[in-house]
Amino acid sequence: MEQKTSDHAILADKFNQDIPRVDWHDKTLWFIREKRDKAAWQIAEWEELRELASQVKNNVLDNLHDYLLEFEKQAQQNGITIHWAANAEEHNRIVHSIIQQHGVTDIVKSKSMLTEECHLNEYLQKQGITVVDTDLGERIVQLAGEPPSHIVLPCIHWKKEEIGELFHQHLGTPKGNADPQFLTAAAREHLRQRFLTSRVAITGVNFAVAETGEIVVCTNEGNADLSVQLAEVHIACMGIEKIIPQRKHLGIFLRLLARSATGQPITTYSSHFRKPRPGQTMHIVLVDNGRSERLQQESFRNALKCIRCGACMNTCPVYRRSGGHSYQYAIAGPIGSILAPSLDMKNHADLPFASTLCGSCTNVCPVKINIHEQLYDWRQVLVKNGHVSSVKAAGINGMAAVLSRPAIYKIAGAAGRWFMKYIPAIVNNKFNPWYKQREMPAVPKQSFNEWYRQNRKENGKQS
Repeated sequence: MEQKTSDHAILADKFNQDIPRVDWHDKTLWFIREKRDKAAWQIAEWEELRELASQVKNNVLDNLHDYLLEFEKQAQQNGITIHWAANAEEHNRIVHSIIQQHGVTDIVKSKSMLTEECHLNEYLQKQGITVVDTDLGERIVQLAGEPPSHIVLPCIHWKKEEIGELFHQHLGTPKGNADPQFLTAAAREHLRQRFLTSRVAITGVNFAVAETGEIVVCTNEGNADLSVQLAEVHIACMGIEKIIPQRKHLGIFLRLLARSATGQPITTYSSHFRKPRPGQTMHIVLVDNGRSERLQQESFRNALKCIRCGACMNTCPVYRRSGGHSYQYAIAGPIGSILAPSLDMKNHADLPFASTLCGSCTNVCPVKINIHEQLYDWRQVLVKNGHVSSVKAAGINGMAAVLSRPAIYKIAGAAGRWFMKYIPAIVNNKFNPWYKQREMPAVPKQSFNEWYRQNRKENGKQS
Protein backbone atom coordinates (compact mmCIF):
# COMPACT_ATOMS: atom_id res chain seq x y z
CA MET A 1 0.00 0.00 0.00
CA GLU A 2 1.44 3.39 -1.01
CA GLN A 3 1.75 5.89 1.83
CA LYS A 4 1.78 9.62 1.18
CA THR A 5 4.99 11.54 1.80
CA SER A 6 5.60 12.04 5.50
CA ASP A 7 3.70 15.07 6.79
CA HIS A 8 6.05 15.20 9.74
CA ALA A 9 9.12 15.33 7.52
CA ILE A 10 7.65 18.10 5.37
CA LEU A 11 6.48 20.21 8.31
CA ALA A 12 9.68 19.64 10.27
CA ASP A 13 11.66 20.80 7.24
CA LYS A 14 9.49 23.91 7.07
CA PHE A 15 10.09 24.59 10.79
CA ASN A 16 13.82 24.15 10.23
CA GLN A 17 13.94 26.93 7.64
CA ASP A 18 14.02 29.41 10.53
CA ILE A 19 17.33 28.36 12.09
CA PRO A 20 17.41 30.94 14.93
CA ARG A 21 13.91 29.87 16.02
CA VAL A 22 14.85 26.20 15.93
CA ASP A 23 17.95 26.84 18.04
CA TRP A 24 15.94 28.92 20.53
CA HIS A 25 13.16 26.31 20.68
CA ASP A 26 15.71 23.55 21.24
CA LYS A 27 17.58 25.39 24.01
CA THR A 28 14.40 26.52 25.78
CA LEU A 29 13.00 23.01 26.01
CA TRP A 30 16.33 21.58 27.09
CA PHE A 31 16.48 24.21 29.83
CA ILE A 32 13.12 22.90 31.09
CA ARG A 33 14.48 19.35 30.90
CA GLU A 34 17.40 20.45 33.07
CA LYS A 35 14.98 22.01 35.58
CA ARG A 36 13.17 18.66 35.68
CA ASP A 37 16.43 16.88 36.50
CA LYS A 38 17.29 19.28 39.31
CA ALA A 39 13.81 18.94 40.81
CA ALA A 40 13.99 15.15 40.60
CA TRP A 41 17.45 14.95 42.18
CA GLN A 42 16.15 16.85 45.21
CA ILE A 43 13.97 13.88 46.12
CA ALA A 44 15.92 10.88 47.33
CA GLU A 45 13.02 8.54 46.64
CA TRP A 46 12.36 9.82 43.09
CA GLU A 47 12.82 6.46 41.40
CA GLU A 48 10.69 4.77 44.05
CA LEU A 49 7.95 7.32 43.35
CA ARG A 50 8.15 6.57 39.63
CA GLU A 51 7.90 2.85 40.27
CA LEU A 52 4.99 3.30 42.67
CA ALA A 53 3.12 5.53 40.21
CA SER A 54 3.72 2.98 37.47
CA GLN A 55 2.36 0.16 39.60
CA VAL A 56 -0.72 2.18 40.60
CA LYS A 57 -1.42 2.85 36.94
CA ASN A 58 -0.91 -0.82 36.11
CA ASN A 59 -3.50 -1.66 38.73
CA VAL A 60 -5.89 0.88 37.22
CA LEU A 61 -5.52 -0.56 33.73
CA ASP A 62 -6.04 -4.10 35.03
CA ASN A 63 -9.23 -3.08 36.86
CA LEU A 64 -10.41 -0.10 34.83
CA HIS A 65 -13.99 -1.33 34.48
CA ASP A 66 -14.50 -1.62 38.23
CA TYR A 67 -12.84 1.70 39.04
CA LEU A 68 -14.93 3.55 36.47
CA LEU A 69 -18.16 2.15 37.89
CA GLU A 70 -17.04 3.04 41.42
CA PHE A 71 -16.19 6.56 40.28
CA GLU A 72 -19.57 6.93 38.58
CA LYS A 73 -21.42 5.77 41.69
CA GLN A 74 -19.54 8.09 44.03
CA ALA A 75 -19.80 11.08 41.69
CA GLN A 76 -23.54 10.62 41.28
CA GLN A 77 -23.94 10.47 45.04
CA ASN A 78 -22.09 13.79 45.15
CA GLY A 79 -24.70 15.33 42.86
CA ILE A 80 -22.68 15.17 39.64
CA THR A 81 -24.20 14.06 36.33
CA ILE A 82 -22.07 11.46 34.54
CA HIS A 83 -22.05 11.03 30.76
CA TRP A 84 -20.32 8.32 28.73
CA ALA A 85 -18.93 9.00 25.25
CA ALA A 86 -17.69 6.21 22.99
CA ASN A 87 -15.80 8.57 20.68
CA ALA A 88 -14.94 12.18 19.96
CA GLU A 89 -18.13 12.83 18.02
CA GLU A 90 -20.32 11.65 20.88
CA HIS A 91 -18.28 13.68 23.37
CA ASN A 92 -18.81 16.83 21.33
CA ARG A 93 -22.55 16.21 20.96
CA ILE A 94 -22.92 15.67 24.71
CA VAL A 95 -21.08 18.88 25.58
CA HIS A 96 -23.10 20.82 23.01
CA SER A 97 -26.38 19.42 24.32
CA ILE A 98 -25.55 20.55 27.86
CA ILE A 99 -24.73 24.04 26.60
CA GLN A 100 -27.96 24.12 24.59
CA GLN A 101 -30.00 23.18 27.64
CA HIS A 102 -28.87 26.40 29.30
CA GLY A 103 -29.33 28.60 26.24
CA VAL A 104 -25.72 29.77 26.23
CA THR A 105 -23.69 30.96 23.25
CA ASP A 106 -20.47 32.05 24.99
CA ILE A 107 -18.36 29.77 27.20
CA VAL A 108 -14.92 29.68 28.80
CA LYS A 109 -12.60 26.70 28.80
CA SER A 110 -9.40 25.91 30.68
CA LYS A 111 -6.69 23.67 29.31
CA SER A 112 -7.87 20.21 28.24
CA MET A 113 -5.91 17.97 25.90
CA LEU A 114 -8.95 15.72 25.58
CA THR A 115 -11.01 18.52 24.05
CA GLU A 116 -8.09 19.21 21.70
CA GLU A 117 -8.08 15.51 20.77
CA CYS A 118 -11.83 15.68 20.08
CA HIS A 119 -11.61 19.05 18.25
CA LEU A 120 -14.33 20.43 20.54
CA ASN A 121 -13.61 24.10 19.83
CA GLU A 122 -14.10 23.69 16.10
CA TYR A 123 -17.27 21.66 16.62
CA LEU A 124 -18.85 24.19 18.97
CA GLN A 125 -17.92 27.13 16.77
CA LYS A 126 -19.76 25.47 13.89
CA GLN A 127 -22.80 25.28 16.18
CA GLY A 128 -22.62 29.02 16.86
CA ILE A 129 -20.92 28.72 20.26
CA THR A 130 -18.02 31.07 21.07
CA VAL A 131 -15.27 29.32 23.04
CA VAL A 132 -12.61 31.33 24.86
CA ASP A 133 -9.56 29.44 26.11
CA THR A 134 -8.52 30.95 29.43
CA ASP A 135 -5.06 29.44 29.82
CA LEU A 136 -2.72 32.21 28.67
CA GLY A 137 -0.71 30.01 26.31
CA GLU A 138 -3.87 28.45 24.89
CA ARG A 139 -5.42 31.89 24.40
CA ILE A 140 -2.35 33.07 22.50
CA VAL A 141 -2.48 30.21 20.00
CA GLN A 142 -6.28 30.52 19.79
CA LEU A 143 -5.95 34.18 18.80
CA ALA A 144 -3.34 33.10 16.26
CA GLY A 145 -5.67 30.44 14.83
CA GLU A 146 -3.29 27.63 15.74
CA PRO A 147 -3.48 24.47 17.84
CA PRO A 148 -1.17 24.14 20.86
CA SER A 149 2.33 22.92 20.00
CA HIS A 150 3.05 21.47 23.47
CA ILE A 151 0.73 19.94 26.07
CA VAL A 152 2.11 22.04 28.95
CA LEU A 153 3.61 25.01 27.09
CA PRO A 154 1.07 25.61 24.28
CA CYS A 155 2.83 28.63 22.75
CA ILE A 156 6.44 27.63 23.37
CA HIS A 157 7.15 28.25 19.67
CA TRP A 158 6.15 31.94 19.97
CA LYS A 159 8.53 34.75 20.95
CA LYS A 160 7.43 37.62 23.18
CA GLU A 161 7.80 40.13 20.34
CA GLU A 162 5.40 38.10 18.21
CA ILE A 163 2.94 37.84 21.09
CA GLY A 164 3.15 41.62 21.52
CA GLU A 165 2.17 42.09 17.87
CA LEU A 166 -0.61 39.51 18.20
CA PHE A 167 -2.04 41.31 21.24
CA HIS A 168 -1.78 44.63 19.42
CA GLN A 169 -3.92 43.22 16.63
CA HIS A 170 -6.51 41.45 18.79
CA LEU A 171 -6.47 43.20 22.19
CA GLY A 172 -5.45 46.69 21.15
CA THR A 173 -2.24 46.86 23.18
CA PRO A 174 0.38 49.44 22.13
CA LYS A 175 2.33 48.40 19.08
CA GLY A 176 5.87 47.29 19.87
CA ASN A 177 5.27 46.54 23.54
CA ALA A 178 6.67 43.06 24.21
CA ASP A 179 7.12 43.30 27.98
CA PRO A 180 5.91 39.95 29.40
CA GLN A 181 4.47 41.53 32.56
CA PHE A 182 2.53 44.10 30.54
CA LEU A 183 1.23 41.48 28.11
CA THR A 184 0.16 39.20 30.95
CA ALA A 185 -1.73 42.07 32.58
CA ALA A 186 -3.43 42.84 29.27
CA ALA A 187 -4.47 39.20 28.89
CA ARG A 188 -5.76 39.15 32.47
CA GLU A 189 -7.91 42.21 31.82
CA HIS A 190 -9.16 40.74 28.55
CA LEU A 191 -10.09 37.41 30.13
CA ARG A 192 -11.59 38.80 33.33
CA GLN A 193 -14.71 40.00 31.51
CA ARG A 194 -15.11 36.55 30.01
CA PHE A 195 -14.91 34.93 33.44
CA LEU A 196 -17.52 37.30 34.86
CA THR A 197 -20.06 36.84 32.08
CA SER A 198 -19.78 33.19 31.08
CA ARG A 199 -22.42 30.89 32.56
CA VAL A 200 -20.73 27.67 31.40
CA ALA A 201 -17.15 26.62 32.14
CA ILE A 202 -15.36 23.62 30.66
CA THR A 203 -12.29 22.09 32.28
CA GLY A 204 -10.11 19.11 31.71
CA VAL A 205 -9.27 16.53 34.37
CA ASN A 206 -5.80 15.61 35.57
CA PHE A 207 -6.93 12.91 38.02
CA ALA A 208 -10.27 11.36 38.92
CA VAL A 209 -10.50 9.55 42.27
CA ALA A 210 -12.62 6.40 42.16
CA GLU A 211 -12.92 6.24 45.95
CA THR A 212 -14.50 9.68 46.34
CA GLY A 213 -15.94 10.58 42.95
CA GLU A 214 -13.92 13.81 42.83
CA ILE A 215 -11.73 15.26 40.10
CA VAL A 216 -8.48 17.19 40.41
CA VAL A 217 -7.46 19.92 37.99
CA CYS A 218 -3.88 21.25 38.06
CA THR A 219 -3.06 24.74 36.77
CA ASN A 220 -0.48 27.46 37.36
CA GLU A 221 -2.79 30.37 36.59
CA GLY A 222 -5.93 29.61 38.59
CA ASN A 223 -8.03 30.04 35.46
CA ALA A 224 -9.89 26.77 35.97
CA ASP A 225 -10.85 27.76 39.52
CA LEU A 226 -12.00 31.24 38.52
CA SER A 227 -14.09 30.03 35.60
CA VAL A 228 -15.75 27.21 37.57
CA GLN A 229 -16.50 29.28 40.66
CA LEU A 230 -18.21 32.00 38.63
CA ALA A 231 -20.15 29.74 36.24
CA GLU A 232 -23.56 28.19 36.70
CA VAL A 233 -22.51 25.03 34.86
CA HIS A 234 -19.24 23.11 35.14
CA ILE A 235 -18.49 20.55 32.42
CA ALA A 236 -15.38 18.42 33.04
CA CYS A 237 -14.09 16.32 30.14
CA MET A 238 -11.80 13.36 30.81
CA GLY A 239 -10.41 10.26 29.19
CA ILE A 240 -11.36 7.08 31.02
CA GLU A 241 -7.70 6.40 31.85
CA LYS A 242 -7.50 9.41 34.20
CA ILE A 243 -8.83 7.30 37.10
CA ILE A 244 -6.73 6.62 40.19
CA PRO A 245 -8.02 4.27 42.92
CA GLN A 246 -7.89 6.33 46.13
CA ARG A 247 -7.29 9.87 47.31
CA LYS A 248 -4.10 8.79 49.10
CA HIS A 249 -2.58 8.02 45.70
CA LEU A 250 -2.84 11.67 44.67
CA GLY A 251 0.28 12.55 46.63
CA ILE A 252 2.36 10.25 44.46
CA PHE A 253 1.24 11.80 41.19
CA LEU A 254 1.20 15.42 42.34
CA ARG A 255 4.84 15.10 43.44
CA LEU A 256 5.76 13.70 40.04
CA LEU A 257 3.62 15.81 37.72
CA ALA A 258 4.92 19.36 38.12
CA ARG A 259 8.53 18.31 38.65
CA SER A 260 8.41 16.34 35.40
CA ALA A 261 6.59 19.07 33.50
CA THR A 262 8.29 22.33 34.47
CA GLY A 263 10.67 21.54 37.34
CA GLN A 264 8.30 23.01 39.94
CA PRO A 265 7.80 21.25 43.29
CA ILE A 266 4.04 21.32 42.66
CA THR A 267 1.56 23.14 40.45
CA THR A 268 0.39 26.48 41.82
CA TYR A 269 -3.19 25.25 41.98
CA SER A 270 -4.21 21.64 42.52
CA SER A 271 -7.97 22.06 42.73
CA HIS A 272 -10.41 19.42 43.94
CA PHE A 273 -13.96 19.42 42.57
CA ARG A 274 -16.12 16.92 44.45
CA LYS A 275 -19.62 18.33 44.13
CA PRO A 276 -21.34 21.32 42.56
CA ARG A 277 -21.75 24.34 44.78
CA PRO A 278 -25.33 25.38 45.68
CA GLY A 279 -27.16 26.56 42.58
CA GLN A 280 -24.58 25.06 40.22
CA THR A 281 -24.80 21.95 38.06
CA MET A 282 -21.77 19.79 37.35
CA HIS A 283 -21.26 17.31 34.53
CA ILE A 284 -18.41 14.91 33.88
CA VAL A 285 -18.01 13.41 30.41
CA LEU A 286 -15.99 10.19 30.39
CA VAL A 287 -14.54 9.51 26.95
CA ASP A 288 -13.25 6.28 25.42
CA ASN A 289 -12.24 7.31 21.87
CA GLY A 290 -10.08 4.26 21.20
CA ARG A 291 -8.79 3.76 24.73
CA SER A 292 -10.58 0.45 25.29
CA GLU A 293 -9.10 -0.91 22.10
CA ARG A 294 -5.64 0.27 23.15
CA LEU A 295 -6.15 -1.39 26.52
CA GLN A 296 -6.45 -4.75 24.76
CA GLN A 297 -3.13 -4.31 22.92
CA GLU A 298 -0.46 -5.77 25.18
CA SER A 299 2.36 -3.93 23.42
CA PHE A 300 0.70 -0.51 23.59
CA ARG A 301 -1.56 -0.45 26.67
CA ASN A 302 1.16 1.20 28.79
CA ALA A 303 0.62 4.41 26.83
CA LEU A 304 -2.63 4.82 28.78
CA LYS A 305 -0.57 5.48 31.92
CA CYS A 306 0.42 8.92 30.61
CA ILE A 307 -0.26 11.84 32.99
CA ARG A 308 0.40 14.50 30.31
CA CYS A 309 3.47 16.09 31.89
CA GLY A 310 5.31 16.72 28.61
CA ALA A 311 8.68 15.54 29.94
CA CYS A 312 9.20 13.29 26.93
CA MET A 313 8.77 16.27 24.61
CA ASN A 314 11.24 18.44 26.49
CA THR A 315 13.96 15.80 26.23
CA CYS A 316 13.27 14.50 22.71
CA PRO A 317 15.94 15.69 20.21
CA VAL A 318 13.49 15.27 17.33
CA TYR A 319 10.61 17.19 18.91
CA ARG A 320 12.88 19.99 20.08
CA ARG A 321 14.11 20.59 16.54
CA SER A 322 10.95 19.88 14.56
CA GLY A 323 8.26 21.74 16.53
CA GLY A 324 4.96 20.46 17.88
CA HIS A 325 2.89 21.32 14.82
CA SER A 326 4.91 18.94 12.67
CA TYR A 327 3.17 16.01 14.38
CA GLN A 328 -0.32 16.92 13.11
CA TYR A 329 -1.93 15.54 16.28
CA ALA A 330 -3.24 17.11 19.49
CA ILE A 331 -0.44 15.51 21.48
CA ALA A 332 2.96 15.90 19.88
CA GLY A 333 6.35 14.41 20.64
CA PRO A 334 7.19 10.84 21.60
CA ILE A 335 3.99 10.15 23.55
CA GLY A 336 1.87 11.51 20.70
CA SER A 337 3.76 9.30 18.28
CA ILE A 338 2.53 6.18 20.08
CA LEU A 339 -0.99 7.47 20.79
CA ALA A 340 -1.84 8.82 17.33
CA PRO A 341 -1.39 5.60 15.29
CA SER A 342 -3.80 3.73 17.52
CA LEU A 343 -6.51 6.20 16.57
CA ASP A 344 -5.65 6.46 12.87
CA MET A 345 -2.88 4.15 11.73
CA LYS A 346 -2.89 5.28 8.11
CA ASN A 347 -2.74 9.04 8.62
CA HIS A 348 -0.23 8.92 11.49
CA ALA A 349 1.99 6.17 10.13
CA ASP A 350 4.96 8.52 9.84
CA LEU A 351 5.11 9.51 13.52
CA PRO A 352 6.75 6.39 15.03
CA PHE A 353 9.58 6.91 12.54
CA ALA A 354 10.11 10.50 13.78
CA SER A 355 12.42 9.26 16.51
CA THR A 356 16.05 8.32 17.10
CA LEU A 357 14.98 5.57 19.52
CA CYS A 358 17.51 7.02 21.96
CA GLY A 359 15.31 6.11 24.93
CA SER A 360 15.54 9.48 26.67
CA CYS A 361 11.73 9.74 26.66
CA THR A 362 11.42 6.49 28.57
CA ASN A 363 14.11 7.57 31.03
CA VAL A 364 12.25 10.73 32.07
CA CYS A 365 8.67 9.41 32.02
CA PRO A 366 7.31 9.73 35.58
CA VAL A 367 5.10 6.65 35.20
CA LYS A 368 7.70 4.57 33.36
CA ILE A 369 5.99 4.21 30.00
CA ASN A 370 8.32 2.29 27.69
CA ILE A 371 7.92 4.92 24.98
CA HIS A 372 10.91 4.13 22.79
CA GLU A 373 10.08 0.42 22.81
CA GLN A 374 6.53 1.20 21.72
CA LEU A 375 7.85 3.42 18.95
CA TYR A 376 9.91 0.47 17.72
CA ASP A 377 6.93 -1.91 18.03
CA TRP A 378 4.71 0.51 16.11
CA ARG A 379 7.22 0.51 13.27
CA GLN A 380 6.89 -3.25 12.97
CA VAL A 381 3.09 -3.03 12.98
CA LEU A 382 3.03 -0.27 10.38
CA VAL A 383 5.37 -2.11 8.02
CA LYS A 384 3.42 -5.37 8.34
CA ASN A 385 0.17 -3.53 7.63
CA GLY A 386 1.57 -1.77 4.57
CA HIS A 387 1.45 1.73 6.01
CA VAL A 388 4.85 2.81 4.72
CA SER A 389 5.89 4.06 1.30
CA SER A 390 7.08 1.60 -1.32
CA VAL A 391 10.56 3.17 -1.14
CA LYS A 392 10.78 2.70 2.63
CA ALA A 393 9.36 -0.83 2.37
CA ALA A 394 11.93 -1.74 -0.28
CA GLY A 395 14.71 -0.33 1.87
CA ILE A 396 13.52 -2.23 4.93
CA ASN A 397 13.22 -5.47 3.01
CA GLY A 398 16.64 -4.95 1.47
CA MET A 399 18.25 -4.34 4.85
CA ALA A 400 16.46 -7.37 6.31
CA ALA A 401 17.85 -9.54 3.51
CA VAL A 402 21.39 -8.26 4.09
CA LEU A 403 21.38 -8.30 7.90
CA SER A 404 19.92 -11.79 8.13
CA ARG A 405 22.67 -13.32 5.94
CA PRO A 406 26.21 -13.04 7.38
CA ALA A 407 27.97 -13.74 4.10
CA ILE A 408 26.03 -11.08 2.20
CA TYR A 409 26.50 -8.67 5.12
CA LYS A 410 30.28 -9.07 4.97
CA ILE A 411 30.37 -8.57 1.20
CA ALA A 412 28.06 -5.55 1.40
CA GLY A 413 30.16 -4.01 4.19
CA ALA A 414 33.38 -4.44 2.24
CA ALA A 415 31.78 -3.03 -0.91
CA GLY A 416 30.36 -0.09 1.02
CA ARG A 417 33.74 0.79 2.51
CA TRP A 418 35.40 0.55 -0.91
CA PHE A 419 32.85 2.83 -2.60
CA MET A 420 32.95 5.37 0.26
CA LYS A 421 36.74 5.47 0.01
CA TYR A 422 37.25 5.53 -3.76
CA ILE A 423 33.90 6.75 -5.19
CA PRO A 424 32.36 8.81 -2.33
CA ALA A 425 29.89 10.52 -4.66
CA ILE A 426 27.92 7.30 -4.79
CA VAL A 427 26.69 7.99 -1.23
CA ASN A 428 27.44 11.70 -0.85
CA ASN A 429 24.54 12.90 -2.99
CA LYS A 430 21.04 14.31 -2.67
CA PHE A 431 19.45 10.90 -3.20
CA ASN A 432 20.82 9.71 0.14
CA PRO A 433 18.45 11.12 2.84
CA TRP A 434 21.07 10.56 5.52
CA TYR A 435 23.58 12.75 3.69
CA LYS A 436 21.26 15.75 3.27
CA GLN A 437 21.86 17.17 6.74
CA ARG A 438 24.87 15.17 7.94
CA GLU A 439 28.46 14.49 7.10
CA MET A 440 29.13 10.85 6.29
CA PRO A 441 31.50 9.09 8.71
CA ALA A 442 35.13 8.50 7.92
CA VAL A 443 35.75 5.17 6.22
CA PRO A 444 37.06 2.61 8.75
CA LYS A 445 40.23 0.75 7.86
CA GLN A 446 38.59 -2.56 8.69
CA SER A 447 35.25 -3.96 9.73
CA PHE A 448 34.47 -4.75 13.35
CA ASN A 449 34.48 -8.44 12.48
CA GLU A 450 37.99 -8.14 11.02
CA TRP A 451 39.17 -6.17 14.05
CA TYR A 452 37.66 -8.74 16.42
CA ARG A 453 39.26 -11.69 14.65
CA GLN A 454 42.64 -9.95 14.57
CA ASN A 455 42.54 -9.01 18.27
CA ARG A 456 41.28 -12.42 19.35
CA LYS A 457 44.16 -14.02 17.41
CA GLU A 458 46.74 -11.65 18.92
CA ASN A 459 45.36 -12.15 22.43
CA GLY A 460 45.49 -15.88 21.89
CA LYS A 461 49.20 -15.69 21.03
CA GLN A 462 49.92 -13.58 24.09
CA SER A 463 48.24 -16.04 26.40
